[in-house]
Amino acid sequence: MASIIFGPGNMHALSVRLRIFAGSGTFQYGPFTCGVQRRWKKPVDSARTRLEGRTRDHRLDKLMVQLRNLRLALALHELIYQQRNEYASLQLLSKWRHEVGLNIEIGAFLKKYPHIFQIYMQPVKRNHCCKITQKMTDLIAEEEAVIRENETNIVQRLKKLLMLSTNGTLNMHALWLVRRELGLPDDYRSSMLPKYPHDLYLESPDTLSLVSRDDELAVAKIEEWRKKEYTEKWLAESETKYAFPINFPTGFKIEKGFREKLKNWQRLPYTKPYEKNDLHPIHNVERIEKRIVGILHELLSLTVEKMIPLERLSHFRRVFAMEVNLRELLLKHPGIFYISTKGSAQTVILRESYSKGCLVEPNPVYDVRRKMLDLILSGCRNVGEPESAAFFAEEYDQASCHELQKNMCEVDTANTILELETDSD
Repeated sequence: MASIIFGPGNMHALSVRLRIFAGSGTFQYGPFTCGVQRRWKKPVDSARTRLEGRTRDHRLDKLMVQLRNLRLALALHELIYQQRNEYASLQLLSKWRHEVGLNIEIGAFLKKYPHIFQIYMQPVKRNHCCKITQKMTDLIAEEEAVIRENETNIVQRLKKLLMLSTNGTLNMHALWLVRRELGLPDDYRSSMLPKYPHDLYLESPDTLSLVSRDDELAVAKIEEWRKKEYTEKWLAESETKYAFPINFPTGFKIEKGFREKLKNWQRLPYTKPYEKNDLHPIHNVERIEKRIVGILHELLSLTVEKMIPLERLSHFRRVFAMEVNLRELLLKHPGIFYISTKGSAQTVILRESYSKGCLVEPNPVYDVRRKMLDLILSGCRNVGEPESAAFFAEEYDQASCHELQKNMCEVDTANTILELETDSD
């Protein structure tokens, strides 16, 4: 009997069945596997998957790519400026391109932006060198001058940041990482802080402290919007007292029940950013998260361009009592914040502050940086035409950036028509 069961024919059939059960090919759902239960795996729902599946804002993503090119150009400017004669050979710059974060050939990148970089033949060494154009040099000097003129506003920003913190202190390293976002000069530690001993002082080499609290500054930027909504739109106080401006990206899918949840969240009371909750601690998770949303909103409102890299934002988690997963919290509120993965890092942007890729309420430092970005956007157009460049600069001061881009397109069209007429003659 055993010889029949374990005969060569039955053993061959058994091996075939085992291969069918174990295989994942054509016979996976054959007659021999129809009774086998297959375990259903729940889709992974994490901050990473939600980040990949979020509704993208293509205007803001495009802006981040342009700003990344501007940051690369400014990084190369720093390297060139450190040289003795303020120029560097292309061979030397090619060795530094990986330190800057450039993933293309240095020559190709420099030739893309002739309004910023000037490539020429060095008369003595007979090699190709690069220096910064006068237009870019003037804009960098203008930015430094504007920052010096607005020192009072910068000190107020620092005081508001210190008032947001739990103990009135900030780490100097974290402050150094976001100096450009806050509009601080590179030498703010030696040039600016000693001028205001009644407002700020260095408690230690690594800690900046607030001398005294100013209650007049303890008003969040969001309160201006709430007051405007309450007075101009005649909305009820319960609908505006704790509400945030919501601006979903194009293509955002609103699921069933989402509007009701959002309406309830907008009415949910919370401890505002400049209010201390030591006497009345909050234990409700939703109210704690809403307080953190308010702190993040105020922090982004204090920056020059209303954006900050997510990695640098994490340096303020403990000092601002934001002990949560910041990326998860930001993804929960796509109408308030937007995380762009374009560029060199993930960047958090305040959605209400931008319209059509431009800042709604520009400031002097942003205006200068926008002029630098216009040199990036110009590319190889209008090279060697100083009158056209002066015309664009004048138009920028008088009109919005959207109107400026429209004027640039009209000038390009006129130039094309003139070239066609010349060819036909």
